[in-house]
Amino acid sequence: MVNQNPEQIARDHIDQQLIACGWMIQSVKQLNLNAGVGIAVKEYLTDVGPADYVLFVDHKPCGIIEAKREEEAHRLNVHETQTEGYANAKLKHLKNDPLLLFI
Repeated sequence: MVNQNPEQIARDHIDQQLIACGWMIQSVKQLNLNAGVGIAVKEYLTDVGPADYVLFVDHKPCGIIEAKREEEAHRLNVHETQTEGYANAKLKHLKNDPLLLFI
């Protein structure tokens, strides 16, 4: 974890928290929704750009996590447009309903 930018550090913290809660983390290249009940997929493509994490439960997309550096925590309302876009985005290869969004 040497020489990382703030967003990479945030992603490392998110990874640790997801793993502690029982989520399996996968990249798009190694995507296997049969690997477990809760799968967090990094950099999943949507029609508005790649989402930092798309959460799947029992093969169904159920939420998106957008990583922001720690310093952004006090001004999350600045990112509402981006997060709303992800919440309503269509995921590549899926015909999904709007998702829940976690920041």
